[in-house]
Amino acid sequence: MTANSAPAPTQLGAKKLSWFDDFLLLGIMAVLAACGLIYEYLLSHYAGRVLGALEAAIYTMIGLMIVSMGVGAFAARKIRCAFTGFAILELSVALIGALAILVAAAVIGFGQQLPMIIANTVGLPPDQLPQGGFIGTLQRLSEYLPYFWGILLGLMIGMEIPLIARVRQSLCDAHLLHNAGTIYGADYIGAGIGAAIWVTLMLAIDIQLAAALTASFNLLAGLLFIWRFWHKIRRVKLLLAGHLLASLVLLILASHGPKWEQDFNNLLYKDKVIFAKATRFQQLTFTERLRGNDLPPVYSMYINGRLQFSSVDEHIYHSFLVHPTLEASARRDKILIIGGGDGLGLRQVFKWQPKQVTLVDLDADLVRLFQAGESAMPQRLYHALKQLNADALNDKRLELIFDDAFNGMDKLIKRGDKYDAIIVDLPDPSHPDLNKLYSDLFYRKLKELLSSDGALTVQSTSPYHAPKAFISIGKTLASSGFTVQQYHHNVPSFGEWGWSIATLSGRDAKQRLTHLTHLSIEENWLTPGLIKASFEFPGDYYDKADEVEINAIGSMQLYRYHQQAWSETQNVPLF
Repeated sequence: MTANSAPAPTQLGAKKLSWFDDFLLLGIMAVLAACGLIYEYLLSHYAGRVLGALEAAIYTMIGLMIVSMGVGAFAARKIRCAFTGFAILELSVALIGALAILVAAAVIGFGQQLPMIIANTVGLPPDQLPQGGFIGTLQRLSEYLPYFWGILLGLMIGMEIPLIARVRQSLCDAHLLHNAGTIYGADYIGAGIGAAIWVTLMLAIDIQLAAALTASFNLLAGLLFIWRFWHKIRRVKLLLAGHLLASLVLLILASHGPKWEQDFNNLLYKDKVIFAKATRFQQLTFTERLRGNDLPPVYSMYINGRLQFSSVDEHIYHSFLVHPTLEASARRDKILIIGGGDGLGLRQVFKWQPKQVTLVDLDADLVRLFQAGESAMPQRLYHALKQLNADALNDKRLELIFDDAFNGMDKLIKRGDKYDAIIVDLPDPSHPDLNKLYSDLFYRKLKELLSSDGALTVQSTSPYHAPKAFISIGKTLASSGFTVQQYHHNVPSFGEWGWSIATLSGRDAKQRLTHLTHLSIEENWLTPGLIKASFEFPGDYYDKADEVEINAIGSMQLYRYHQQAWSETQNVPLF
């Protein structure tokens, strides 16, 4: 037999990759891909919910992690033993993935409390808290800590595919055809499964619990790998001990981590946090401030770290939101409220004795908290909230619709509804998903729902802090076929705040309210004089209104105006 006719190595019984090993490795790769995607969402979600960065945080985190994964894929070439390296890698990813959010919450919370700690230690008065220098730098840097963890996790996740590819190849003497393609296939499928798990399960549970559960799958993958390739891993007993110890850490984090993380997050609030809940869509935080002289406590609610109302002055905001609208409407029998799931605006609406009110809100969990509470909520908070909204959410005249407002309006139009007045009480356009609810297309939908002699009011952010955003909302309403007037008043918890009121025919809302001498309902706080004065602005306020663009659907114009204004006035970082 000549050298040219010698059998190929595979014909002489060379090693082949067994179906079991291949199934195990590809299964591990799919699980790790799911975990990696969930880590991206967890860290970006944390940055958005706690730091208030929202959409910018999400995109920044995902972008940083993807780049880091690329760097990690290159760095994997430096690992000499793929088997040992992979086992160490999964142990590291599990521990860092489980601890990242908790550590970030601790550092951020400590940074916010450090001025108070120093002041109490050296006896400084409250108005002389140390804020600049090293302390200010620490506070600013702590806001970027979630991104540091994202980069670190991205580097390690990026090493997984190259190491698995090397492990598969080393188990077979022959070259594996489509090695990379097969592994990337498992990776993509796993990532899709991870996205599905995130949407269906992780969004509904505590973020720290979600991190611990995700890390447990990394750890399980590592344990399976160690079990199957025991004799190919260096210092295998030490690594096994590390995995078992990490399992204990994850159990502790799963049971106590959510409370610890919430305690650290609570340090960000000036008042005592007495209840917090993560819904499918947002993080809700309730605080309590006790007062002397037999005054009732002050309760405040924050959504994703942003103040939504304070019990001490919410009546100012909601009185201006509701009463000018209904006073300017010809009838008040059938009213539509968009947003306002806390029922505070609804309480004011029911003073007008409407026959029917439809309230559309996306977050059913938020509405149910104000409607019926829940077992974990302190009883004093439950009673305070019921008193604040006068139990309006349980009124028989109320129709509750849980839906995205943009799509929900189409359903109301389809069923032929017309409303005497419409009140839009949505959060500020600080997120692209909210931007469309301030667009010309959305307002054209509302035009289809409003009676020709009715009035519509939109909360329109601060005319002082965000003048371009405020003016853009009014101009966008006008471009959609409404006659628009804008008004404002000071709400101490927020500062100067504004609203846009629109009509379709006849006199505009300001003209309809000009001769108002008394309100049509009993109202202890708001007066006709306050309403009329609220339409006055400084003489030069609208001088540059021509330079302000409308918020056409898809343009993100209002979102940019809002982000730019609030980042400048409140020093909120834009990433």
